[in-house]
Amino acid sequence: MEIISYEKEPQKAVEKAVQVLRNGGVVIFPTETSYGLGCDPRNLAALGKIYRIKERSTSKALPLVSCSLEQVKEVFDVPQNIEKLALKYWPGPLTILLEPKDLNFRRQMPVFKDGLAAVRASSHPFVQALACSYKFPIVATSANMTGMADPYSMRDLMKVYEHVEKNKQPDLIIDGGDLPYNPPSTIIKLENSGELEILRQGAVEL
Repeated sequence: MEIISYEKEPQKAVEKAVQVLRNGGVVIFPTETSYGLGCDPRNLAALGKIYRIKERSTSKALPLVSCSLEQVKEVFDVPQNIEKLALKYWPGPLTILLEPKDLNFRRQMPVFKDGLAAVRASSHPFVQALACSYKFPIVATSANMTGMADPYSMRDLMKVYEHVEKNKQPDLIIDGGDLPYNPPSTIIKLENSGELEILRQGAVEL
């Protein structure tokens, strides 16, 4: 389990994270909410490792982060009224449930629930650099084990991962320092009727 300081070596941190993701590994990194646990959402083995690390049921979907609305629109259908919200609140902690353009992509990825994926454009500079460099949205679920508190510092992370068996450790941790205690992202969904449903009221108040 390698640890790289984003503050001291920002370019190396991004390059190493991209390498780990391309090799099917799992990375912990800072986000605008808490530390996140991520992988390439198209890699089934990497997804399985995240579920194993979190001790989470595979029936529960995993959210994605991107670097921009433009990157999201390359992969997902973004209705016009949703795009207006994205333009207002992205990058930032607003997660939107969206349908992928490629149905085969939807079928092969267990990150989807009811045909939709939970996606946001992150405002954290590391996530923006990583997702842009990787050229595809990345899984980013809270780096805690199910039922435990979200981690906001390296101390929190070490309490979780120092003493667990190797197959439940990430391949790389990006040390982003102590993060502010921000609430999780707000989650919204556009109903077939055209009305907006707030599934979780979080950092963005709607």
